[in-house]
Amino acid sequence: MRGFLASSIGVATAAALALPLALSTPAQAESVPVDPAGSTQSLPLVPLAPSGARIPGVPGMSAAPDPAETRGLAAREVKTFSLVGLVWDDVSTPLVGSVQVRTRAVGTRQWSHWQDLDTHNGEHAADPDATERGTGRVRGSTAPLWVGASDAVEVRVQAETGTTRSASRLPSGMRIELVDPGSGAPVALLDGKNGTGTTTTRPAQRPADDPDDEGGSGDSDDDKGDTAVQTGMTMEMAEASSANLPHAPLGALEIPALNKADSTADAVFASDGELTAAAAPYIGPRPKIVTRRGWGADESLRETGFVYTSTVKAAFVHHTASGNNYACKDAPAVLRSLYRYHVVSSGWRDFGYNFAVDKCGTVYEGRAGGVAKPVLGAHTMGFNADSMGIAVIGTYTSTAPPAPAVDAVARLTAWKLGIFGADPRAKTTLKSGGGNRYPKGSNVKLNVISGHRDGFATECPGRLLYNQLPPTRTSSAKLQGR
Repeated sequence: MRGFLASSIGVATAAALALPLALSTPAQAESVPVDPAGSTQSLPLVPLAPSGARIPGVPGMSAAPDPAETRGLAAREVKTFSLVGLVWDDVSTPLVGSVQVRTRAVGTRQWSHWQDLDTHNGEHAADPDATERGTGRVRGSTAPLWVGASDAVEVRVQAETGTTRSASRLPSGMRIELVDPGSGAPVALLDGKNGTGTTTTRPAQRPADDPDDEGGSGDSDDDKGDTAVQTGMTMEMAEASSANLPHAPLGALEIPALNKADSTADAVFASDGELTAAAAPYIGPRPKIVTRRGWGADESLRETGFVYTSTVKAAFVHHTASGNNYACKDAPAVLRSLYRYHVVSSGWRDFGYNFAVDKCGTVYEGRAGGVAKPVLGAHTMGFNADSMGIAVIGTYTSTAPPAPAVDAVARLTAWKLGIFGADPRAKTTLKSGGGNRYPKGSNVKLNVISGHRDGFATECPGRLLYNQLPPTRTSSAKLQGR
């Protein structure tokens, strides 16, 4: 049952949201310095107390709800956080019901209204048989919600009343995840001689013709260590950054935009001449891309190394379903929160999407491994192979996506699909890895630029963003020169 009202569970009405409550105040709620790398508070949910009389017109709400049907967290103060989501133990168990949270903004006594979390998040994940999904660390999860800096939270989870008893059972091990994105400032490495942080910022890069830099994939492990010290980066940071050579120097905060001619020359150079002559004329201008270092990714969170697929035949467009209540200047913090939620809370190997786009049209590098390479993501269950995932930050079911964001999707696909010779107006065939729409092993014809719902039965990327895909295909093809 979606969107049940606060009044239906015997709590304060919207008119009383601003009134102080008797909050549970754990010791960790005291003011603490912001962790540059961010942090996660994981709080278990418990059975809710009886909610009072049945509310007319609200199915499934009784005077004494079964603990298996209703759980939550009483209003309590916590350490500062900005993003909230719900996880549970078994990734294969769906949460059939409603999840609502309300939060209190830092420095105020004002509580938000109750907000829904999207419970249908499992389709944003690795394929069923993928190594990433079989690690034993992956959990079931809702979509996360960006709420801004907050210091108190209350949670209500209500199972949907079904015709069978099993339909009203909530998953075991449910806990609320409260994510602080941190400042994103990298922790300075210590100088071995004097114990002070390094201050060198000039990036070091191999010459383009260095024979030891095989395949243009970056430095050797020994050289990465040396370069990391020179640039003030950790080994993990150097590993992620080196994957974008030669498109940007090691340690770059962004990969610069290029016009069409320079994008083509850059792609041909990076491919060591392997790019086909047929594909080269149809590479769109490269948009500026903020790197993982640019948005402050904590590279120690993800698994080391990268996993690649064979090619990029299609792009799946998503929305993050994390809400639209963010300013563009906060987009890096939103990304750090989503990344931490994907890896620490949900148990994925890295950020799920290959790219992200904010409401102002800025493009961000997502999963590590190189923006121009066919990195295997965890974005469209069943169709992660030979594709890429682009997530527009926000929720676009009833809110129209901003024009700059839609334009950015066109620009990004014109460039990245062009590198692999894909026509944005065309259709392509992908083999399903298994999902709720197409059986595993079936060959499925899809648009080269598809919405998430084309490969999986889901509302993603939201009706209003999905409606923008036809003109996006046309714009992307024009940018390629088709």
